[in-house]
Amino acid sequence: MDIRQSIHSEHARTLDTEGLRREFLIREVFRPGEMTMTYSQIDRIVVGGVMPLTAPVRLPGGIGKTFGVDYFLERRELGLVNIGGPALVSIDGRNLAIDTHEALYIGMGARELEFRSIETDTPARLYYNSAPAHRALPTKKLTLADAASVKLGEAASANRRTIHKFLVPEVIETCQLCMGMTRLEEGSLWNTMPSHTHDRRMEVYLYFDLAPDAVVFHMMGEPKETRHILVHNEQAVISPSWSIHCGVGTRAYSFIWGMVGENQTFDDMDQVKAIDLL
Repeated sequence: MDIRQSIHSEHARTLDTEGLRREFLIREVFRPGEMTMTYSQIDRIVVGGVMPLTAPVRLPGGIGKTFGVDYFLERRELGLVNIGGPALVSIDGRNLAIDTHEALYIGMGARELEFRSIETDTPARLYYNSAPAHRALPTKKLTLADAASVKLGEAASANRRTIHKFLVPEVIETCQLCMGMTRLEEGSLWNTMPSHTHDRRMEVYLYFDLAPDAVVFHMMGEPKETRHILVHNEQAVISPSWSIHCGVGTRAYSFIWGMVGENQTFDDMDQVKAIDLL
């Protein structure tokens, strides 16, 4: 498991390109036949991907010891979104089929997790976020029809997009984890503009559906001390609560956002006008 420490905003100002990438970029989310895991001490979020091939992938044994508990989800909840082929997820012996662009919420207390690809030539890519939880809530599968979906943005500002909100209070009750998927229309490049911060919660972005020759410039830093991290397909970026959350691609793309914090109101954010950024 890769462990990332919290970074103060004043420290982040001193980092060069490689320093920013080392602290905030998750370079490899999906590893064939394995489960990856990055633990950020920023709000104690755990981020990773599961990519089963011919054999099932199980939650690593003994991982709970890292968190001082007997098993990983003893005091945690987990949400995942499948961006690959169809998957079968087993939770303490209960099997759930998770198709492409479907989500799954797993409540606190689940002990045994196993992940399979139904079609081995099109393996599942299960991207997950996990956050500390204070009580057990029901495990639930969510389809696109279940999500609270909304179209936002304009073609004139190159940010026409559809937001599918999976793990939000209006769809499902969680302890603190929120997750969703945003898909940009052809010709749109900005995932949000104007940019925003929300001191009340941190956020992680997984960028995917990028063309082979496309990249995303993920904007971060304080509004008066902006930085960027260049992101390739199926890489993720940790965004602290003090940082702006914004990005622009060279082509249209999709991304999954996950937020951790007490506040779960999706549109509770502090917008920063583009002309006010430095």
